[in-house]
Amino acid sequence: MPDVVDLTRHYDGPDRPRAIAELATRQGGPISRNQLLALGVGPRTIESWLRRGRLHRYLRGVYLLGHEAITAKGRVMAPTLAYDGGILGYRSAADWRGILQSARAKVDIIVPGRSKRGQPGIDLHLVRSLDPRDVTVHDGVPTTTVARTLLDLAAVVPPRRLERAINEAERLRIFDGFEMQELLARSHGRRGVKPLSSLLADFRPEPTLRSEMERRFWHMCHDYGLPEPVMNGEIEGKEVDAHFPGTNLIVELDSIGFHLNRKAFEADRERDAVLLLAGYRVVRVTWRQLTQEPATVAQRIRILLADPQP
Repeated sequence: MPDVVDLTRHYDGPDRPRAIAELATRQGGPISRNQLLALGVGPRTIESWLRRGRLHRYLRGVYLLGHEAITAKGRVMAPTLAYDGGILGYRSAADWRGILQSARAKVDIIVPGRSKRGQPGIDLHLVRSLDPRDVTVHDGVPTTTVARTLLDLAAVVPPRRLERAINEAERLRIFDGFEMQELLARSHGRRGVKPLSSLLADFRPEPTLRSEMERRFWHMCHDYGLPEPVMNGEIEGKEVDAHFPGTNLIVELDSIGFHLNRKAFEADRERDAVLLLAGYRVVRVTWRQLTQEPATVAQRIRILLADPQP
């Protein structure tokens, strides 16, 4: 935001304009009325800048400095500035941390208190109080901790999406089981406690998966009580999509674009021949079968696992 320095001639003192510009830049564009007042900008000056277009109203009590451009960080930071003690939470916190993407236009903000007014673009979650143990700062934005984010998510998203968030937090090495259990122990009565506790009771970290199809297959095995497969392992010098340890059964997942690549088609058939000669059985599962007939796919695999004959 280089043009914010144009405001320097309207300040008293050499350091104040720089401080204001740097603060707005660090926050991704927005700056609050309270922050301006704290930096020595009086109410009349604020109103004058609004009239002249040197400030642009973004939310109640939150402005953009110099122009109306705002970054992705600014879009989640601005709502936290609009409320005293407001922090990013729920789906927005999960998205900001990179553990569960959200396409929602509204930003989830948690605010202590019972009489706060809502604003357009903000999904306001009022709480009696916020435990300091549940609050942190991530990339400059005040937000809930990973544990509190997962607990809040459990109240608003389906179990499968919650499980995906836990898996991603585990993959990023930011999931703390002790912190999670401590939070659950002091959160009696919260809506997310039961679904989150139920999920964690038999939670198994998701392996490293390369596609949505692999993820769906792995979860299908879990959902239908099949043994856990090894994904993207190596057998006879060939990488296979899924193999059930202790058996001769291999599952290859044919994606939508499978037949569009002749070279890949030939390589897969050559791999199938090598595995067949080594005594393995290769079963191919298509996207349509996996998404529309998961029960049939699971039953077919169960029968083949029960019958080890080639």
